[in-house]
Amino acid sequence: MRRLLLSLSVLSLFAACSSEPAQAKVDPLKAPLGLEDVQLVTNPDNPVTLAKVELGKQLFFDARLSGTGTMACSNCHLPEQAFTDGRALSPKDDGKTNTRNSPTMLNVGYLDRLYWDGRATSLEGNVGAAWKAQIGGKPEEVSARLAAVPDYVKAFQEAFQAPPSAKTIVQALASFLRTLRSGDSAYDRYKAGKEDALSADAKAGMNLFVGKAGCAMCHLPPLFTNRGFHNVGIGMSAETPDIGAASDKSFNDKARTGQFKTPTLRDVAKTAPYFHDGSVKTLKEAVALMASGGLANPHKDPTLVDRKLTEQEIDQLVAFLESLSGNVAWTPPAVPK
Repeated sequence: MRRLLLSLSVLSLFAACSSEPAQAKVDPLKAPLGLEDVQLVTNPDNPVTLAKVELGKQLFFDARLSGTGTMACSNCHLPEQAFTDGRALSPKDDGKTNTRNSPTMLNVGYLDRLYWDGRATSLEGNVGAAWKAQIGGKPEEVSARLAAVPDYVKAFQEAFQAPPSAKTIVQALASFLRTLRSGDSAYDRYKAGKEDALSADAKAGMNLFVGKAGCAMCHLPPLFTNRGFHNVGIGMSAETPDIGAASDKSFNDKARTGQFKTPTLRDVAKTAPYFHDGSVKTLKEAVALMASGGLANPHKDPTLVDRKLTEQEIDQLVAFLESLSGNVAWTPPAVPK
């Protein structure tokens, strides 16, 4: 009975309540359709301003931030792929390979813990660590490099009334990432009252999502994540399993062995391959794996059970997930010379 009430409650969030707009540039400080009532996780020491956002956008695409001067943040987070890179595991600036998949940067401003294992408790902390570890950034050297570019000197003064530094670079990047929001999807337009925004299969998939398939217990709308961490069995069959959130760098809790962040399903159709190790190539395969109850291991989340879905039902779930792709236009900036 409790699960039935939960499903009915979640289903009400999907109920049809604006006409489909053409894709257009939007105010980066304004939330898109579907996310108007969700609060960003902000930093009182780094209030978001348009000047910081525009500066951070340029820095995100500037290879001068890296140790070799050849790799930008955008190398692993491509706009056309929902700010992922389409690889199972991404190469680092030093030529080594990551042990985990590059997650989407869309809607990261709504998360209170970052990285797949949750070890960063602020976006600024996440940005600073990734800058050094992923692209080999050396803050003092990069700051001096940017301070030699007149356009950057001007932009940092406008944004911070200060020169480039480890702190202002991180704050600009974090400000930009807080504005990377995915909304105004076919699902959002359906929810806002446009009945024909979803296909018949997508509507059937939506009902499965909150009902028989049980997806909404962890992928709760409107963000389509509960911001939680769960063990679904991925990576646990290896000789040296990835313990995820149980690490002393994360929660330092053995009960969290093999747990990883519940990813948002917004724009999920663009973010293959799937899971923290990029081990599943297609969306349909990922849906089928989860619907079957994940992969067995001693620490698997008990809510994961075989939902006995048919092939048609799996296809309908995929159709619904495809309807979660956002409609916000995005164009990379010109990087100062």
